[in-house]
Amino acid sequence: MLLLPGITSPAITWGFVAERLARHFDVHVLDFRGRGLSFSGPGMDASLDAMASDVVELMALQGWAPVTLLGHSMGARVAIRAVTRDARRIDRLLLIDPPVSGPGRRPYPVPLSWYLDSIRLAAQGISAEELRPYAPTWTDEQLQLRAEWLHTCSEEAIAQAHAGFHDDDIHGDLASLKTPGLLMTAGKGGTVLPDDLAEIKALAPGLTQCVVHGAGHMIPWDDEDSFYRLLGEHLEVEFS
Repeated sequence: MLLLPGITSPAITWGFVAERLARHFDVHVLDFRGRGLSFSGPGMDASLDAMASDVVELMALQGWAPVTLLGHSMGARVAIRAVTRDARRIDRLLLIDPPVSGPGRRPYPVPLSWYLDSIRLAAQGISAEELRPYAPTWTDEQLQLRAEWLHTCSEEAIAQAHAGFHDDDIHGDLASLKTPGLLMTAGKGGTVLPDDLAEIKALAPGLTQCVVHGAGHMIPWDDEDSFYRLLGEHLEVEFS
């Protein structure tokens, strides 16, 4: 299983999820370019296509097949794009609350400034408590980890990814999707709405859908029990 985090989530921040999933899977978590311990530099290409190519090349280099891709938010969009590049290695998609913005669609509900402001605060040195307004439902430990690693997120990479939420047509990829999987969305936060679910159902009927009604966009942080329960039901394993 290859876990693909969201726009400002270095791999280490998903460690608590990876540890639980590792009870049943060989789990790897990717630091996308411009984040965590991955490559970062001025003028880098951190587009959706570049990140999807990284995923495909990583799987080929490691000789992984078949692979389950679990992507959250931006990572889910990368997973969708990656499977259009090389569906042979990917046998299942687990898509967690992917942004459904795109050309001619409503904007992603979180502005770029929200991400950049928090990154700049982290770069100056910020405590877990000072970061709490950005993630009020998180535990002290989760906030501390984010405070320690958020500064590794390149503003340039984040800006490219956020622009891609509006410029990249992920629905076109969904229309050609043949790989089965799960689409798990949050009941709060407004990333995926009921009308979006109906459209995706028509485009990609092979995706089973479920909603974590009490959670916002960061589902494993907001309702960890429901996240593992619904994921386990789909995968037919027990994570508790």
